[in-house]
Amino acid sequence: MPKRSAGLLLYRVAAAGDLEVLIAHPGGPFWARRDAGAWSVPKGEYEEGDDALTAARREFREEVGHDAPAGGLLFLGEVRQSSGKLVSVWAVEGDLDAGQATSNTFEMEWPRGSGTVQEFPEVDRVEWVPLALARAKLVKGQVPFLDRLLDEVPAAGGRLGGCEGETV
Repeated sequence: MPKRSAGLLLYRVAAAGDLEVLIAHPGGPFWARRDAGAWSVPKGEYEEGDDALTAARREFREEVGHDAPAGGLLFLGEVRQSSGKLVSVWAVEGDLDAGQATSNTFEMEWPRGSGTVQEFPEVDRVEWVPLALARAKLVKGQVPFLDRLLDEVPAAGGRLGGCEGETV
């Protein structure tokens, strides 16, 4: 049985009409210097038999430090990642101050083999980015969720944000 993960993709329409999404950068030493292709939709794993949407809300709270906004959810479907993991994502419109985000933490031995256990945030930062930038920053397997979001959100008028006139 493949591992499963669920997440919430928060989106907003910026003043210029461009669609922006809130994405998360993983914390810890392995990701510290990576940017392009390293970011993620706030998400996390859940167990067989658990409710995926409940898991998505829980993981958003753990990784962003805020409850997901109340509002209509758009199910963006499920995508199989290169690892075989199945990721389900819902989109919800809302806003929050990314600078006020806080994440839960995890412990690991670092540096490896040192015997020293350090604590790191699961997510070291979240940012609002236009869709064009999100395409470059997200792990490759999550980019299809951006296309699905664009198909579902008419307010964006097909604009990617940061790429005037370009559509997906």
